[in-house]
Amino acid sequence: MALPLLEDHRDLAEAVAAFAARGGVIADTRANFKRYAAGDRPDSWDSLVNQGLHAVHLPEVYGGDGASLAELAVVVEQLGMALYPGSYVPTVVTGGILATGSGSAAATMLSELGAGATGAVSTGVGVEAVRTETGWSVTGTSDPALGLPGADVVLVQAQSSEGELWFRLTPAATAVVEVEDGIDLTRAIGTLTLTGHPVSDAEIVHGLLPQRVELIVNTVYAAEASGLAAWALRTAVDYVKTREQFGRPVGSFQAVQHKAAMMLVRSEIACAAAWDAARSEDHDVDQQQLVSAQAALAALPIGIENALECVTLLGGVGFTWEHDAHLYWRRALSIAAVVGSEERWAHTLGERSADAVRDFSFVDPDLLPELRADVRRVFADVELLPDDGTTAASWAPAKGSARRARFAEAKLVAPHYRAPYGLGAGPKEQAVIAHEFATRGWAQPSTVIGEWVLPTILEHGNAEQHDRFVDPTLRADIIWCQLFSEPGAGSDLAGLSTKARKVDGGWIISGQKVWNSGAHEADWGVCLARTDADAPKHRGLSYFLVDMTSKGVDVRPLKQSTGKSEFNEVFLDEVFIPDDCLVSEPGQGWKLAATTLSNERLSMGSTLHHGSSDQFRTVIADGSHDCSREDAVEGLGRSISRELALSAMNLRGVSARLADQEPGAEISVSKVYNALAQREGSRDLLRLLGPLAAVVDPKANYAIDHIGLPSILFGGGTVEIQLNVIAQRVLGLPRS
Repeated sequence: MALPLLEDHRDLAEAVAAFAARGGVIADTRANFKRYAAGDRPDSWDSLVNQGLHAVHLPEVYGGDGASLAELAVVVEQLGMALYPGSYVPTVVTGGILATGSGSAAATMLSELGAGATGAVSTGVGVEAVRTETGWSVTGTSDPALGLPGADVVLVQAQSSEGELWFRLTPAATAVVEVEDGIDLTRAIGTLTLTGHPVSDAEIVHGLLPQRVELIVNTVYAAEASGLAAWALRTAVDYVKTREQFGRPVGSFQAVQHKAAMMLVRSEIACAAAWDAARSEDHDVDQQQLVSAQAALAALPIGIENALECVTLLGGVGFTWEHDAHLYWRRALSIAAVVGSEERWAHTLGERSADAVRDFSFVDPDLLPELRADVRRVFADVELLPDDGTTAASWAPAKGSARRARFAEAKLVAPHYRAPYGLGAGPKEQAVIAHEFATRGWAQPSTVIGEWVLPTILEHGNAEQHDRFVDPTLRADIIWCQLFSEPGAGSDLAGLSTKARKVDGGWIISGQKVWNSGAHEADWGVCLARTDADAPKHRGLSYFLVDMTSKGVDVRPLKQSTGKSEFNEVFLDEVFIPDDCLVSEPGQGWKLAATTLSNERLSMGSTLHHGSSDQFRTVIADGSHDCSREDAVEGLGRSISRELALSAMNLRGVSARLADQEPGAEISVSKVYNALAQREGSRDLLRLLGPLAAVVDPKANYAIDHIGLPSILFGGGTVEIQLNVIAQRVLGLPRS
């Protein structure tokens, strides 16, 4: 829920939070609304300057620390959580922009900012510059600019026939700053009106690139929005944990838990968007433009949404003037407004994504050269093997595949498994292997349901089970299905009724399972059955391995609403299971089913099957949309935004593990958001099509694709169940 991943960033965040706590920021802010709205500095400004927080990102020659945009974002997020008043953020934005420029005007302004001056940036298409014999004449009124009233240093953007003109504003009768009545009570906002204002060549700031300016502005305000969203989440959760209604904590009610969990989901998205933008400072222009638009589109609205939800969870007390919630809400509204409309950024991201794809690779190409060489040798061997239908697009399990066998022999199907089944690859090794596959344009091999089965067998099974099942599964000689869900249990896995009774040499299982993906093709299934009817429901379960060819196993494909049969119901009628197919001990099934994700492979991307950006691109390319191209491109932008959010969250989890940290909430959050993103994307796609969505198209069945959503929304537990898990296990809200 916060930007820092590296240890030095966490230390920086703690120091900033401590500074804000010592300063009594909120109390000071409430006592000085009028002063700060007029542009006065906070009383703690000198202390902030003494600690160098205003100049973290400025070059050392100008009194700064020479840190990157990533460090600045950490500071901004923490001060956003504290609702630090005045022109801090406008000041650091001004400095960040100037640090990318050149010329004497930029150097002078940077020196002043480094010494503690406040700053602001004034922009707007209404300000125009015309060449004169002595320089420029500028006329027009700017857009409302935060921090402009009272700013010591003002950087102005004007439009000219020669392109953008950036210059230092010098006091003159031709320049008037008007203080506006801002929605944010803690920060000044104003407009600049210039009437034939003279600008000499010495006042021009050179070398400012639009994409760099945009990146700095959007990243900083996204970081502040992340801080605002995190404060709203923490405040709401703390309140509902202790506030009681009807004799129990408000936080125990499911509706409240779902609201709080969705606040966490949104907060993680905002944080990931700001983090991804901040780390892209040295990336190429296309990459910067993608993450910049994403930061504005994904993070800024979340500050508003979480602040509003905070008020709704606080109830009447949150709707009072005395509570701080409306101050955070006001700031979130203010910064989202000045950065620009959500629709504009969605359209911008859509246009930019037409020719560019976000590159989430982060591994040093020189890292672990010996491992890379080994992987490449395996790749060379695989390319020489005959085509057996196992393609690089998925390396999907295909029995008897020499290609798949070569990957298994090289321990590359599950490199994170311990020897002799894998390489015992840690996060760095996994990242390097994944990078090699991605560089070649190949998918990494998968055991599909085996991804969940094998770690359980390896952790809880015996040596004979290891030998019998692990290698054949990695070679794709064994295909698995999962026999957990039941018609009467739904998402309540512990409520299942399939029973197993002990007999000589094994067990007899009877019951019915449902929604079993791939059971009609599986060789083996993992089955939870009740072995002790008298034990509490979570303790009376056992974990069995079922030969799907056994007598009494009846697999019946289920025809879904899409017309396809991808799932099955499985009837178990007095099926004999030998003792050697019980994993661990009787009664340990719940523990085994809930095996931790510690063995799960790294996930460094995201795939949206429904409502993917590729589907939007196809609709735009073939002109099948029943709307303007602008609306279609906006839809693409929103789809891209959802995919970027998931990928950035996944990458944060990977980066945490590479830094020897345990992943945070992003794993649980991505599961929920992935399902919701596919739901939103699929529906958005249909909105573009109009009448064409009513016709079944064999090449692009968007409506049928939408009807297939339940497999995503139900799979692995419904979204609502997963929200319960987030609320209770991550946020610590009480069970009902």
